[in-house]
Amino acid sequence: MDTSESSAEPQDPLEKAPSAVPPGRRGWRRWAMDTRPLRRPAYRRLWSSTIVTAVGSQLTAVAVPKQIYDITGSSAWVGAASLAGLLPLVVFALWGGAVADSMDRRKLLLITNSGIAVTSVLFWLQAVTGLASVAVLMVLLAVQQAFWGLNAPARNASIARLVPADELTAANALGSTVMQTGQVVGPLLAGVLIPVIGLAELYLIDALALCVTVWAVVRLPALPPLAAPGTARRRAGIREIADGFRYIALHKVLLLSFLADIIAMVFGMPRALFPQLASETYGAYGEGLALGLLFAAIPIGAVAGGLFSGTFSRARRHGWMVIGAVVAWGGAITGFGLSGSLWLAVAFLALAGVADMVSMVFRGAILLSAASDEMRGRMQGVFTVVVAGGPRLADVLHGTAGSAFGARTATVGGGLLVVALMVGLAVVVPALRRYRV
Repeated sequence: MDTSESSAEPQDPLEKAPSAVPPGRRGWRRWAMDTRPLRRPAYRRLWSSTIVTAVGSQLTAVAVPKQIYDITGSSAWVGAASLAGLLPLVVFALWGGAVADSMDRRKLLLITNSGIAVTSVLFWLQAVTGLASVAVLMVLLAVQQAFWGLNAPARNASIARLVPADELTAANALGSTVMQTGQVVGPLLAGVLIPVIGLAELYLIDALALCVTVWAVVRLPALPPLAAPGTARRRAGIREIADGFRYIALHKVLLLSFLADIIAMVFGMPRALFPQLASETYGAYGEGLALGLLFAAIPIGAVAGGLFSGTFSRARRHGWMVIGAVVAWGGAITGFGLSGSLWLAVAFLALAGVADMVSMVFRGAILLSAASDEMRGRMQGVFTVVVAGGPRLADVLHGTAGSAFGARTATVGGGLLVVALMVGLAVVVPALRRYRV
């Protein structure tokens, strides 16, 4: 990729802070998380706000299905609400990627974070007034997911403008670790707080946390599109979205990074089978305990992988790292499916979480480094759709296969299929294994 820029283009914030070659680290420090991006004030502000919102967003993620179930007494309505949020997420993430490439990303982050905060306040108002309307909850959820779909591409694409290229991997590891930590701490905190302060206040805490994010974004530098004077102003319509897909098709390494995630998540994410496995296979340990451990194991493994991600900063063969991580994920899921012991099953899922963190970090780095700045927003939009949609497709696939062949057989088959497909893809299309930063 040609990274040269015209001298007449807008000043990139990183040009004022050139990166140094990462210093050698000895002993345990060479394994510990690389924190160099936190020396960049702008990135540090964005990352610090993520610490708060990662937990706050999970409070709402727990509160919405809990409130819907309390109103209806039906898990089917909980599932319907999840689907109600998926369509606006997909549509607005794709459009949001084009918008992020056509306007100041800082301004877009201000608008969307403010919108998410207002939606959280509305969630709180409907709960505190006792409205008890599933329709209102689903509308608010759809609006919230639409704002999030607009927000995520701009947020992720901005990272490449806040840290130098050799720190992108470390920045992705820092951000991913915080988000995974939120997925562990947030639901646990919600479970503790609901009996103490009630359901409505969870929404209010999330809204207050989002105010921290808005404050952090206000202090970011301007992030306008990088374009030479005289260039026509970019638009954000269907044609621009289609241009993003054509760009992916022309750059095989980007296409393969998306396919790697689809293979891992669609065929190898058996979370829909956790309740059945907790009941049929691990019921002797206590169904509730087993179910909680199965859901927590992958995020805990991902957090552990992030905390010991120091070697990521030195890896240059990003393609091989993605291939190895997806194969390791498939192997760990296969081991999980074969496990008769709950503790061995949790250990395999934790290993899968480590592999998922490695894959996540390097796929993110490839998207930011292999795509030009005017396309980064659209690449992140597609990335958001793949990350959000893959596990939902997996729920349908594994749920169907589990009913037909049994939960353990479906899990093992999915894990083996991930390994076979990823190895086959790497052999047939060499672009990913040849890619290095």
